[in-house]
Amino acid sequence: MIRIFFLSIPLLFLQACSVFKTPVEKQLIPLEMSDVEGGSFQMGDAIFEENDDSLPLHLVELPSFKIGTYEITYEQYDAFATAANKPLPPDKGRGRGKRAVAFVNWYNAQEFCNAYGYRLPTEQEWEYAARSGGKKHLYSGTNDPDSLDSYARYKGNGAPYSYFAGSKKPNELGIYDMSGNVYEWIGDWYQIYRSGADSITYHNPEESAVRLIRGGSFREPENVLRTYWRVGVLADYESYDIGFRCVDPG
Repeated sequence: MIRIFFLSIPLLFLQACSVFKTPVEKQLIPLEMSDVEGGSFQMGDAIFEENDDSLPLHLVELPSFKIGTYEITYEQYDAFATAANKPLPPDKGRGRGKRAVAFVNWYNAQEFCNAYGYRLPTEQEWEYAARSGGKKHLYSGTNDPDSLDSYARYKGNGAPYSYFAGSKKPNELGIYDMSGNVYEWIGDWYQIYRSGADSITYHNPEESAVRLIRGGSFREPENVLRTYWRVGVLADYESYDIGFRCVDPG
């Protein structure tokens, strides 16, 4: 009897986990996540130190976290939207499946991540992961513009729509498409870096409707794909070149 009792514990635990899942959680497609070891880095335009929107450089320290290995796909978002009784984002006849999802605003992207127990990345997390742990990388995966075609879909080599997630080379952490394919929503609201690094503060994202997108997209030139490049847009904006990925802060 004792042997049977102890062997049953894992099964009972799994059954309990299944019981406590919400109807939405039961229909979610698992996300592949990459480990990012915590550390410190100089955030901003650490390569040229000339992009005013990405200066001054400032030291950021981060604990370890996990970030989506791939951008969220139509297949993953459709499963969530169907379970949550939300409208499906359009695909403009380009197909769905493993293609990076687009036409999702900040609120719906955040809700998607929350359904997994995750959230959108902070701007610091996103840049640190894109730079393979805070290294001085101009693009995610390379410093060499001549090799950018191997790592990113952008205006110089892309079609006028999002492509399959993970179709190019990953960066050193094994994360795909952090430069190009689709812009990615950031959890933070947009603010200009202040004149002194010590004065920089990151405000509650509920205080403003203007959020950040990072990474550039298939329709942007190479400079917008740089790891420090920042764009502010309204939270309810939906576009054919804006998608997202999630973070598990642990």
